[in-house]
Amino acid sequence: MIEMITREKIVKCAEAIVNGMNLKRGEAVFVTGGVHSQELLEEIGLFCYKRGAIPLISATSDSFKARIFEEVPKEILAITPKHLLAAVKEVDAYITVEPYSDPSVITRQPIDKVSASQEGRVPIRKVLYGEETGKGKKWTYAAWPTREAAKFYGVSYEDLERLTIEGMMVPSSLLKKNCAELARRLKGKDEVHVTDAKGTDFVCKIKERRLNEDDGIVDDHDIAMNDLGNNLPAGELFIAPHETVGKGTIYCPVTIDRLSNKLIKDVTLHFKDGKLLLNECTAKTNQDVMIESFKRCMAIDKKEKEIRTTNIAELGIGCNPAIDKAIGYILTDEKIGGSVHVAFGNNLGYGGTSKSSMHWDFVTHPSATIEVVSTGEIIMKDGKIV
Repeated sequence: MIEMITREKIVKCAEAIVNGMNLKRGEAVFVTGGVHSQELLEEIGLFCYKRGAIPLISATSDSFKARIFEEVPKEILAITPKHLLAAVKEVDAYITVEPYSDPSVITRQPIDKVSASQEGRVPIRKVLYGEETGKGKKWTYAAWPTREAAKFYGVSYEDLERLTIEGMMVPSSLLKKNCAELARRLKGKDEVHVTDAKGTDFVCKIKERRLNEDDGIVDDHDIAMNDLGNNLPAGELFIAPHETVGKGTIYCPVTIDRLSNKLIKDVTLHFKDGKLLLNECTAKTNQDVMIESFKRCMAIDKKEKEIRTTNIAELGIGCNPAIDKAIGYILTDEKIGGSVHVAFGNNLGYGGTSKSSMHWDFVTHPSATIEVVSTGEIIMKDGKIV
């Protein structure tokens, strides 16, 4: 049995995950997660079958994943698993449920091995997101609470379950309404100026970039424009800004390192011409870890035509009414109403031009103000949509 989560909630979450994928009869679905979420994975599989899709379920334990990093040489981890690559090429949809019961497991692993494993999976990422062909796969990454995760993030289990499960069960109709209103206000705008009460102050350019509405459903309209991804909980409007334009400062109270999984607190990022000034970026906790992860991903990205690891990749605005607290879990933090998040690295899948092994979101304090530079129009004021 999964923690304290009731059977009814497990079924409802599985249904929300599968409904969001817009599955068609005969489609092949890869479903993966940790053994701690086996009951949820099986319910997802059954809902796939009920919609005429055919699931394949894969689950592993924290201890097995830890032993891989502890006992397998780095050179082997850097090899692309050709059977997984072949599977991703053949499936129509890919569903991932948070794979670790205890997020601290990865923090104890050698960073060079974690980096090597990520490098080996670059070809899989490119197929999943359609980076070479322009046509990727439908995908969902779903949050899931555990007692170990609550301890890791420093919150009560009840709080973590509330943020993830209740956040996941907000009706897509309400999320669609919130996202559509933000999209209407930003349509046709050129540059936006974002500030908050904690020191965030930056400008970025969004002119003629796609407005992506994350309402929890990959509908036919999304599929037609190759917007195939879904995070649950959902609830944000996100845009790929012009990657080499924009400057300023972002303050992020807490985030999680993209390689080591270590919590990083009180982050201040500076960027110019759309690119992070790494030597000027700071954090009160694990600053060296943050900088090291960017540098390692830059090394992986050297194989690309242009290194975009540290270029601005996303401007997102949270609008999920059930999520009200930042804990460092990006899947929920970036949906907080009144917050803005900025990501660096990859954005090819939703209207941008950057390929990268990095996509790292930094969420502001939920007191953001968004102003249109050319007209002075206020989209959001002190965390409230105007």
